[in-house]
Amino acid sequence: MTAPALTPERIDWRRVATTVAHRALPRRSDYAGLRTGWRTDALAGLTVAVVALPLALGFGVSSGVGAAAGLVTAVVAGFVAAMFGGSHLQVSGPTGAMTVVLVPIVARFGAESVAVVAIMAGGLVVLAGLLGLGRLVAYIPWPVVEGFTLGIGVVIGLQQVPLALDTPKAEGENAALVALRTLGDVDWSAALPAVGLVVLVVGLMVLLPRVNRTLPASLLAVAGATVVAELARLDVARIGAIPATLPAPGIPDLTPEATSALFSAALAVAALAALESLLSAQVADGMADDVPRTHPDRELVGQGLANLAAGVFGGVPATGAIARTAVNVRAGGRTRVAAMSHAVVLAGVVYLGTSFVARIPLSALAGVLLVTAARMVNIRTARTISRSGRSGALVFLLTFGATVVFDLVVAVELGVAVAAVLALRAMARASGLHREPLPDVEVDTVSERALLAEHIAVYRIDGALFFADVRRFLDELAQVADVRVVVLRLGSIRVLDTSGANALAEIVADLQRRGIVVLLKGLRPEHRQVVEVVGVLAELQHHKHLFDDLDAAVEHARSHVRRAQTSA
Repeated sequence: MTAPALTPERIDWRRVATTVAHRALPRRSDYAGLRTGWRTDALAGLTVAVVALPLALGFGVSSGVGAAAGLVTAVVAGFVAAMFGGSHLQVSGPTGAMTVVLVPIVARFGAESVAVVAIMAGGLVVLAGLLGLGRLVAYIPWPVVEGFTLGIGVVIGLQQVPLALDTPKAEGENAALVALRTLGDVDWSAALPAVGLVVLVVGLMVLLPRVNRTLPASLLAVAGATVVAELARLDVARIGAIPATLPAPGIPDLTPEATSALFSAALAVAALAALESLLSAQVADGMADDVPRTHPDRELVGQGLANLAAGVFGGVPATGAIARTAVNVRAGGRTRVAAMSHAVVLAGVVYLGTSFVARIPLSALAGVLLVTAARMVNIRTARTISRSGRSGALVFLLTFGATVVFDLVVAVELGVAVAAVLALRAMARASGLHREPLPDVEVDTVSERALLAEHIAVYRIDGALFFADVRRFLDELAQVADVRVVVLRLGSIRVLDTSGANALAEIVADLQRRGIVVLLKGLRPEHRQVVEVVGVLAELQHHKHLFDDLDAAVEHARSHVRRAQTSA
């Protein structure tokens, strides 16, 4: 018996159109609350723009395309991604991770190829969003994410060596080798003024937040270094003249020969744009409880359109920027108008501030990016992963090393592949025939309804606990209403890796931020180490919120509900 042919008559075109519209088109609900909160959003946008300006200029220069391209990308891609993306909080623009990928592309194909790559990558990301591939990011293990983040920080720092020393960049694509060759050729007497400016910028960026955390440290540091360079008449390289208007849109050379040669580069850029944007949006979701969660497929469509627009205007590929997005949330941004405002403010810089921008020393931007790179190196997280178990540590170190030695795409592919093999090995070891004591009494449907009436929810997690499953579980828990205590039963978990433990810690923290007490029941002895090291138990409100007996856990939950009702 053969399956029916998929003919145009059999396709539900109305459903297809509805799905595409849901994943691609803006809607009125995107601006819910704007009438009362527009002032806060506008102020948040201004705050983000102050932080984004030196980063946009620095990443443009560091990528090899130029400061103007970085600024154009922040304006055009930042506005388009905010309008069409799936996150209410995401701020997009040029990023350090994208710079790491672009430097070899510029070295191999020239700066003129970047716009072509941006358009091709944008089309691929839009297609991924329309096909519903946004949720695949949940399958990236935590050690892989932290490994390439650490690697990106190291590579960004290495890329700043020529700019920090005001020395011509050595030949090559690998950042570490280029930095070593540059150090071997530097004229230290000529490099001293640039090094002095780098030290000044780094010092100001470290000290100013200690004086007042609200000060725009990076912008003030760049401005201070520029003033010093002008007053002392230092002979250092400057950004130089940039256009006083946004460039006219145009389509670069998209001949079959050009697209064929650049396809692998575009694929790498598309993968990074999707991955970093979705991870950044996920971080933003965890920072703000009063904002709708990101729609991952729509976020991909928005980022793809942003890259298409950046390429048409001669910019560089863009992604969601975790640091700028975090600044937006902390500054009070709650709708996408905040990210749009940031782009509008940067557009004003293009029209009004070009004379000052042209005089900024390149070594000052190198100082900003060195501090940015250093802040990406999280020693505490690296130590936590290394202590959580050999599998997590191996994946972390391999991903980090591959990022520095090869490139980001190879690193992610290698990290995910090794993590998958280790996970399968762990599942195989956990399989077999085991004699166990009778489980405690199950919570049947009647008991479950009775507990829900008491504002208590009991969940049991079965099988293997991986990052993707935990994120889906968190999404389900986020929809729980009128619950004051959640009991998570962990006794049926057979495999718990570092990613699963980290995501479990995020679940506990997320629920408790919403005022829901979390109790854990039945933690297996073999999982105790990874749970303790990653910090799951530290997220609990009290060390007595860990139970071996379900009846004791439920009774403790009832005591919390009674106290809450009494205090109310």
